[in-house]
Amino acid sequence: MSEKKFWDDKIETLSRGELEKLQLESLKEMVKFSYENSPYYKRSFDEVGVKPEDIKELSDLVKFPFIDKKTERDTQGVGSFLGELCAVSEEDVVFISTSTGSTGVPTMSPFTKQDFDEYQDAQSRWFWQIGMRPKDRYVHALNFSLYVGGPDVIGAQNLGALCIWGGTLPSERLLYILKTYQPTIIWTSPSYAWYLGETAKKNGIDPKKDLSIQKIIVAGELGGSIDATRKAIEDLWGADLYDFYGLSDIFGACAAMCEAKDGLHIAEDHILVETIDIHSGDVLPAGEVGELVYTTLRKHARPMIRFRSGDIGWIDNTPCTCGRTHGRIHINGRKDDMFIVSAVNVFPSDIEAVIHELDGITGEYLIRVFEKDFTCKYSVEIEKNADSTEADEVLADRVSAALKSRIGVKPYSVKVHPDGGLDTRSEHKSKRIVDERKLSYTI
Repeated sequence: MSEKKFWDDKIETLSRGELEKLQLESLKEMVKFSYENSPYYKRSFDEVGVKPEDIKELSDLVKFPFIDKKTERDTQGVGSFLGELCAVSEEDVVFISTSTGSTGVPTMSPFTKQDFDEYQDAQSRWFWQIGMRPKDRYVHALNFSLYVGGPDVIGAQNLGALCIWGGTLPSERLLYILKTYQPTIIWTSPSYAWYLGETAKKNGIDPKKDLSIQKIIVAGELGGSIDATRKAIEDLWGADLYDFYGLSDIFGACAAMCEAKDGLHIAEDHILVETIDIHSGDVLPAGEVGELVYTTLRKHARPMIRFRSGDIGWIDNTPCTCGRTHGRIHINGRKDDMFIVSAVNVFPSDIEAVIHELDGITGEYLIRVFEKDFTCKYSVEIEKNADSTEADEVLADRVSAALKSRIGVKPYSVKVHPDGGLDTRSEHKSKRIVDERKLSYTI
């Protein structure tokens, strides 16, 4: 008997028409449920004069108002512990996660038992999609403390893999586990995957020869979807790298790469995706770049209707070579992180791609955004390889030219540090951008 290719072949291979029919049925139910059970949605829908019965086609969602992080913060704890956005009682909630709070006050995301079970089934789908099987040993090296990705180890257990609940162990302890238990798959952040591989080599461990990691899953940062970063980590470990995408606001298991590594399939049976113009809010056709907006189709504890994610990207609904029919999202960066230099939109991911393609540097970098003569400028700091004999000035000029060629605007300056001279290495997410501007900039 041949091994099944899909975790749920019926759902994952629905025709576009069948998928949109399923989405419409779920959307109608979710909008009605939200209106009848969430104080916020009842009030906000009434304020703009829309009713659940106005949803007759998927395109009718455009009539309904957006929500965003501010909405979450403003309603959190109002009227009840769970707040006005929530549509169930606290007795129905079995799990809450919180956002990192990196862009403001942390926000909590509640799950009913059904929400949680479906969330982990979707996670099993992503694990199966990247090739995890019951024979695998899996290390879950993510933060368990209130982080929405923490419980995803259950998705691997449901699949049948042998799971090691690593969490955020010190690197030396995690390397001991990797060497002693010889797991085949690990999940962490892109920056930590790089850091851990470097640390292994510095401790006399060759990740390619001394460890058994065949697949690396990354999330939480953009690196996994940046070709140069992905290749650098894959070369370091001798393993395949796959990017996952989740939002605590929506669903921990939103999207994941398949073997084609051409975007991340999004769980369109759970999430409806729109792309909007960041200025006007107008809906853009599939394939155009804008802000990604998500609507939950099955999550009942706190439905999210037209949530502006702050992520800039696009969705590709064309057929994927893997055979899955759900659309693939491509993330360019965060709206909060994008800056404009000489009328050019610059994302940190653009700079990272260049840094990881160049020889003679470690791959560590720091971006500083600042004002000079009332205009926005950026500078880049890098590390030179310990065995490099290239003059700092020559290396700085080479990096500057590469950035100018790729992005269209060169940095104001490039500062070269020795190997280890930048304080950017992290066992979790790395801070790569420092915004020193005092004026108000909008995009």
